[in-house]
Amino acid sequence: MKKVIATFMAFAAAGMLFAQSQGTGNTSLAEPDPTVMGNDSARQALREVSVDRFELEGAWNASISPDYGVISARLFDGAPAAKEPLKGEEDTVDSKVLGIKVEFFRRGINSFFVRSTRPIPIEGVTKTVSVWVVGRNMDHNLTLLVQDYYGNNFELYMGSLAFSGWKRLTVAVPPTPDGEHGIIQQSAYDGSRPGLRIVGFRIDCDPMLARGSYYLYFDDLRAVTDLYDIENRDEDDMRDDW
Repeated sequence: MKKVIATFMAFAAAGMLFAQSQGTGNTSLAEPDPTVMGNDSARQALREVSVDRFELEGAWNASISPDYGVISARLFDGAPAAKEPLKGEEDTVDSKVLGIKVEFFRRGINSFFVRSTRPIPIEGVTKTVSVWVVGRNMDHNLTLLVQDYYGNNFELYMGSLAFSGWKRLTVAVPPTPDGEHGIIQQSAYDGSRPGLRIVGFRIDCDPMLARGSYYLYFDDLRAVTDLYDIENRDEDDMRDDW
């Protein structure tokens, strides 16, 4: 009898551990942990930095194929209530959000783009990128468009827009497996410059929902980046960018 009870307890404990590991896995997929991505050494100096606050009129452009509809972009007063300012930047002006309005001609397989007027560089090695979005509970999909160290273009899926109100969407930037493939953010052979640049966003629309008018809002584009090499660079060290 004691053996049966001991065996039962062992299986119960294993089941609890499995459930916990499954729960942890789901959480990490929803909110990527930048401390464990590409962490092949203990030398990291992770910082959350502001990429763009969407405060300047004309800094972002919206476009759609003229066969699908018309689109416009403008700034509005507002901000997500749950957003917290970065440490040391509590007094920085941050009162605007970027609004996008799409008027579809008809249902179909449509996509539209929201691009920065020029790619926005991020110093260091970027681990995650996040942005606050109002998706208006439409099952369209948001993809982040980036360029790596060599100007190669990549797409990173951020998630569905099927939610109400403001929501912070976060995507992990996968590390290069060998320094030659994937998203390369730094190189010892080609000087020193910011490794990742934000190009903009692509929104892929659900064909059944791409009709009438659709409204989308963005605010507070941020990144978690590893600044170890930059912060620990000697002041008298030469820069290899000539």
